[in-house]
Amino acid sequence: MNTKPEQAVNNFKEGSNCSQAVLSVYAEESGLSRKTALKIARGFGGGMGRMAQTCGAVTGAFMVLGLKYGNADIHDKEAREKIYGLVREFVRRFESRNSSIVCRELLGCDISKPEGAMAAKENGLFTSVCPELVRDAAEILDEMINE
Repeated sequence: MNTKPEQAVNNFKEGSNCSQAVLSVYAEESGLSRKTALKIARGFGGGMGRMAQTCGAVTGAFMVLGLKYGNADIHDKEAREKIYGLVREFVRRFESRNSSIVCRELLGCDISKPEGAMAAKENGLFTSVCPELVRDAAEILDEMINE
């Protein structure tokens, strides 16, 4: 059976955006259907709506952390601090592998602009760089969940 990082990469290669690829792999074990996960994460691809901001694999991972460790009690400050700490730890680990969580920095071009999107496509970044970012996000999630 494929590992979750492998499943996430396969999801991406089959057409999910980076955020969907990560969230959808972990969703059902937290009580969220795959279909709902795909809908929720839809707008986060391409660095949030293809604005080349925070990498979609990273935002997908943040959603996974929220599903796994979050709390619906808006007054629970301890739970809020716990999830914020987990998000910061995820970012620390992701940046240690990739130096940034910002899509345009990770790709080396700004896909929010037509010329940047064209450069990314022509240079195969969506098929070379992005799958590895999805894999990294899922591997880090697995590490954090299993600690």
